[in-house]
Amino acid sequence: MNDFKNKKVAVIGGGVEGVSSGEYLSNKGARVTILDKVQGENYLKELKDFDLIVRSPGTKLEDLEKHIAKDKITSQTKLFMELCPCKIIGVTGTKGKGTTSSLIYEMLKKQGFDAYLGGNIGRPPFDFLDNLNTHSIVVLEMSSFQLIDITKSPNISVMLMMTSEHLDWHKDTEDYINAKRNILRFQTGEDFAVINKDYLPSRESDIETQGQVYFVSRVEECERGCFVKENALFIRDKGVEEKVINTKDILIPGEHNWENACSASMAAYLAGVSSQNIANVLKVFRGLEHRLELTATINGVRYYDDSFASTPESTIAAVKAFSEPEILILGGSTKHADFTELGKTILHSKNIKAIIGIGVEWERIKEKLVGLSPDVLVLEGAASMKAIVNGAAKLAVDGDVVLLTPACASFDMFKNYKDRGDQFKKEVAALQQNDSN
Repeated sequence: MNDFKNKKVAVIGGGVEGVSSGEYLSNKGARVTILDKVQGENYLKELKDFDLIVRSPGTKLEDLEKHIAKDKITSQTKLFMELCPCKIIGVTGTKGKGTTSSLIYEMLKKQGFDAYLGGNIGRPPFDFLDNLNTHSIVVLEMSSFQLIDITKSPNISVMLMMTSEHLDWHKDTEDYINAKRNILRFQTGEDFAVINKDYLPSRESDIETQGQVYFVSRVEECERGCFVKENALFIRDKGVEEKVINTKDILIPGEHNWENACSASMAAYLAGVSSQNIANVLKVFRGLEHRLELTATINGVRYYDDSFASTPESTIAAVKAFSEPEILILGGSTKHADFTELGKTILHSKNIKAIIGIGVEWERIKEKLVGLSPDVLVLEGAASMKAIVNGAAKLAVDGDVVLLTPACASFDMFKNYKDRGDQFKKEVAALQQNDSN
């Protein structure tokens, strides 16, 4: 796989990773053709003319196998795992991959490692492959699409919580979980597996690895691993228990983020990061952009951008993340989601002060809020982010939390979730500017 010179290579998919694959392989002397769906429904029909097919994550293996032998199909992730000269920490799960990967990366940097972050988080690893040496460490966020055909597992594999997802792509939940477990399947006895034991599909994955297993939990102690007890995060290894940090000192909000903090801490510890440097990062890490991101504090009111929360499950986690009075911004365009559990969460919450309902899906969310306390103020009809943020600001007082956590897609009012979050931050910044004038 090292020699690409003069090979005829077809890269399937013209997105960020596809372009990266094309550039890297061209620089190694391959004759590259990028094939994409936009070229028409027959864009795969000439695959037999190529020596190697490089699949982008969104392309299904079975769609390619109709045209060419399986042993000629690879992917950037698969090639990178084979070509990488240094240790790899891989992170997968249904939720929390980006946050956990970023935390590990920051912890490695704090310790002084030559660390790199890539994969599903948005930076293709081919972009930095030629910069690596044997002393580097790579952190890869890995989706089920990227894991489905790998034949080599990371040196430290992190499996976060797993539930059902991407069932529009996978045959069923079993197929999805099976793909995720490839992160463990090819480990050796010298490798490490960090597994969240609070979720059955994750916990039962320990039988898939030959690596040394470390469990993490936010609800019970682990014989070997990282866990939360007595409002603090502990690491236990080789019979020695060490307190890392009090949970109140972890900057990213929400108990669900304790799970991510535990997983990141355990992986970083196994990679050689001191507990002091782990704690130092947890105290200052603000979270990823548009994921429960603290945008500003104005007159004691904290404004959080959680625009990435485009599903009810993500919004439920955000709502539960705070005990302070909350002003929620909910709604958007449809993903045909079921809002029943979100409705129950809101109805049972004691700290929701107001809800600003936006977008076409607000009416469907509102149907699940029958019986909402009359003390909860509901505002509707805001047609711009300026109106939404100004409405929230008028209601908010010192100690409140304003939370953009829509539970829906964004396409009725915004280009995408990033645009929605960016507009929110822009309007909050305008509030801050007006307040200081």
